[in-house]
Amino acid sequence: MKLIVFDCDGTIVDSQAGIVLSMEHAFKSLRMVPPTRKQTLAVVGLSLLEACSALAPEAEYGTCVELAEGYKAAFRELDRNPSDTDILFPLARETIAHLAAREDHLLAIATGKSRRGVERMCEREGWQSYFVTIQTSDDHPSKPNPSMLLRAMLEAGVEPADTVMIGDTTYDVDMARAAGVPAIGVAWGYHSVAELTNAGARKIVESFTDLPAAIDIAFGTKSCAA
Repeated sequence: MKLIVFDCDGTIVDSQAGIVLSMEHAFKSLRMVPPTRKQTLAVVGLSLLEACSALAPEAEYGTCVELAEGYKAAFRELDRNPSDTDILFPLARETIAHLAAREDHLLAIATGKSRRGVERMCEREGWQSYFVTIQTSDDHPSKPNPSMLLRAMLEAGVEPADTVMIGDTTYDVDMARAAGVPAIGVAWGYHSVAELTNAGARKIVESFTDLPAAIDIAFGTKSCAA
């Protein structure tokens, strides 16, 4: 069996609006100058506490915890209407359904998103049976620590040589490399194609329709010239 591991925010769902608004609220609630949109989006992929620490490097640990809690409170409010802030990227639904139907492939998620957020997405999309294992920052150190990916492989009973990581940030690529797993970068997420390439992504795809062929190439089941 082959294991395909997906990141979530920036890879499957476009959650930029909700993330930026929630972080802005968290900083303003503590009367701190909020980060720019670019600064906030640059830390997507890290665990929430790590992201807040990166955005407020001079802040004490307790303040970063307060920022994280403020972010979660704001995001919960936005969750009341997730269709505006948690939108699937084009053809994500169709491609994931196609991959889930392959008898020789298993799907998994490894993400800095909360387990609650991932489960809500899966319930909304009818994906409860698609992913054999879901690993989130609720239970693991932040990416690029390979803990999430190692646990996903353990639970799926799959070796690194039979696993591929799909993600939009260098944190995903670095995590994959640390776990001995090839990574495929997606061009529509938070980090640039150049950043993903320099981090060591095996291949970059421009759309979800390109993903199945890229996965086959990563697993050596399809030649690059095919």
